[in-house]
Amino acid sequence: MLWEPLKDTTLRCKLCAHRCVIAEGKRGFCAVRENRKGRLSTLVYSKVIARHIDPIEKKPLFHFYPGSRSYSVATVGCNFRCLHCQNYEISQYPKEYPDIPGEDMTPEQVVKEAESTGCKSISYTYTEPTIFFEFAYDCARLARERGIKNVFVSNGYTSPEATRLIAPYLDGNNIDLKGDDNFYKKVAGARLQPVLDTIKLMKDLGVWVEVTTLIVPTYNDSEEFLRWVAEFIKSVDVSMPWHVTQFYPTYRLTDQRRTPISTLRRAREIGLKAGLKYVYEGNVPGEGGENTYCYNCRELLIERFGFSIQKMNLTENNECPYCGTNIKIIR
Repeated sequence: MLWEPLKDTTLRCKLCAHRCVIAEGKRGFCAVRENRKGRLSTLVYSKVIARHIDPIEKKPLFHFYPGSRSYSVATVGCNFRCLHCQNYEISQYPKEYPDIPGEDMTPEQVVKEAESTGCKSISYTYTEPTIFFEFAYDCARLARERGIKNVFVSNGYTSPEATRLIAPYLDGNNIDLKGDDNFYKKVAGARLQPVLDTIKLMKDLGVWVEVTTLIVPTYNDSEEFLRWVAEFIKSVDVSMPWHVTQFYPTYRLTDQRRTPISTLRRAREIGLKAGLKYVYEGNVPGEGGENTYCYNCRELLIERFGFSIQKMNLTENNECPYCGTNIKIIR
């Protein structure tokens, strides 16, 4: 799906913002889409490398069926090369090895397992779901027929064409907004603008969107950048949740320390001061920044510890029981 022929047997992939031009016998930047005699072939269809049942809060999605479980699947591969990828063993595998590992699973099997385990949704996650688009697309259409929701956990580099194709079957999307353009070029091998475009387009097409910024000390922790992110999210939707999460050293970025909790607190304060209604601190269970408060009267509405909900205090109509303010949340 999503490619066009060029001169001779060369073609252009239109799946993500890289828009790779691929010669015959070569693969795109993601290393899982290959030009075979002038036709683009996905190498990861039905090749599931990871599958787990997760709390939806792990995605993280805090305002999308909170407390529910999500059947999570992934294949190998990614269209980014993040130096701090926590799942690099599977995301970067095809760039380092010639084979494509994974357990053979059909979309029918994925949806059946989600059903039988009582999951409210299926999450396409762990690696970038855009690169296994055809598989996710077929799973999502079948899941929609069975009343199961669909979620992307994405870097936001999905092309507008792919976004418009998946949006009718996609219910939620947590999109990373990693840094400024220099950060994207230096750390991820990508650009900022396509990510901003995807956040806006997903929102316009009716997909529930939450944004995550993993704060890496000295890379993207300046007040100027954090204020810019908050203002951007506000310009899209003041009720769009923003997750500011703790970095820990991994993969090729082990020379940096963990993000201080004080930095997360400052980021959350910046977001709230900018006017965002919901800002959360992530990867620091029990510190209090994971809770949902009424943006009007500041009463505690949802108490969390890590990925677990300890207490939920909302009316049936998702209103604050103390002041009657409507809380933008899907249940």
